[in-house]
Amino acid sequence: MPKPATTADPKVEPTPALEKRSRRTFTTEYKLSIMQQANACQQGELGELLRREKLYSNQLQQWRRELAELGVDGLKKSAPGPAPKKTAEQRRIEQLEKENERLRKQIEVKDGCLLLQKKALALLHAFEENKS
Repeated sequence: MPKPATTADPKVEPTPALEKRSRRTFTTEYKLSIMQQANACQQGELGELLRREKLYSNQLQQWRRELAELGVDGLKKSAPGPAPKKTAEQRRIEQLEKENERLRKQIEVKDGCLLLQKKALALLHAFEENKS
């Protein structure tokens, strides 16, 4: 017995707003104000503050640590991940050197093919001369 046809549309249309999420960035002023509010909190109020601001306790700890170690400048946004070891110029030079090496190998292969063709042609000429 076949199943009855459903009237529901099997296609799911994603909401564009939910498709691409990005990390939140916090200004130095915001971080300082949250730390001041957290310091003013009584027993049990800190969790409410963090939930209201949609923050994690480890974010607050990290901000406090950065403030203690580096001062207000430590709270400024920095690029995620380790600092690049090479400058843009060095990366470009490396890229060009790799391309140069690739092209040298390509020329070697082509030169080898040409040399092989010359030898084959010389053998054919030698064979024809011996034949006649």
